[in-house]
Amino acid sequence: QVQLVESGGGLVQAGGSLRLSCAVSGPTFSTNAMGWFRQAPGKERDLVAAIKWTGDNTYYANAVKGRFTISRDNAKNTVYLQMNSLKPEDTANYYCAARPYTIRTTADEWSYWGQGTQVTVSS
Repeated sequence: QVQLVESGGGLVQAGGSLRLSCAVSGPTFSTNAMGWFRQAPGKERDLVAAIKWTGDNTYYANAVKGRFTISRDNAKNTVYLQMNSLKPEDTANYYCAARPYTIRTTADEWSYWGQGTQVTVSS
């Protein structure tokens, strides 16, 4: 069973930075694709960034390209989301997710989920 625990959310002013972490337990971390989704109230859960299990392929939503960076440390079973130049529209609950091997862009294709961490960006 794969378990995911997010940390690093909080309140930040526009233009600031946060780094989210997702600690993963379970035997298959190194072969899982990892992703970060976000969901604002009344909106769908959307993929923000993802990284393939090999680390050589990444995906970013257009809204965050050039500002967010996803990375993984297989030795620590941890995936990170570095968020720079934050905007009020980045405010949402951010979820870490895992699925076998490859990246998929829709939430229902991901197998495992964390509880989420709130990110609030003030203007």
